[in-house]
Amino acid sequence: MGQIHATTIFAVHHKGECAMAGDGQVTLGNAVVMKHTAKKVRRLFNGKVLAGFAGSVADAFTLFEMFEAKLNEYNGNLQRAAVEVAKQWRGDKMLRQLEAMLLVMDQSTLLLVSGTGEVIEPDDGILAIGSGGNYALSAGRALKKHAGDHLSAKEIAEAALTTAADICVFTNHNIILEAL
Repeated sequence: MGQIHATTIFAVHHKGECAMAGDGQVTLGNAVVMKHTAKKVRRLFNGKVLAGFAGSVADAFTLFEMFEAKLNEYNGNLQRAAVEVAKQWRGDKMLRQLEAMLLVMDQSTLLLVSGTGEVIEPDDGILAIGSGGNYALSAGRALKKHAGDHLSAKEIAEAALTTAADICVFTNHNIILEAL
């Protein structure tokens, strides 16, 4: 799967807290901003799970629904639900055409789920996706490494997204931030 453009999603576990942030920009092609206030980070499973997407909005809604159904089927087991979604996504001819990626997290686990079958848990408790993902990831890693007790997970997530929005033309400053 090629790089997903037109958004940035960042997630972090830090000092027993977790947070996920996403920008609100929806871009049509490479030239037109169609919306500034999209909500790409959501709470699922009675508010116990956070999920964020990068990629096609319609495809992401399909994935949110699939993921939430698997969460319910496996009683909130995030890892099992993520693996089952990745298997279904990769194994179905129609679903393989979906152009999106998901970050999902609960209080103890953070995962990237893709249509090529990847379910990746980071070593350092930080993940980012989308066109501004590498900018947010770099900023977030530096902030977490040097934060000590001075920054919360929410503060790291917000600062990482702000940094990405300052650099990436496909990322704006309308940040949706959720924490568990």
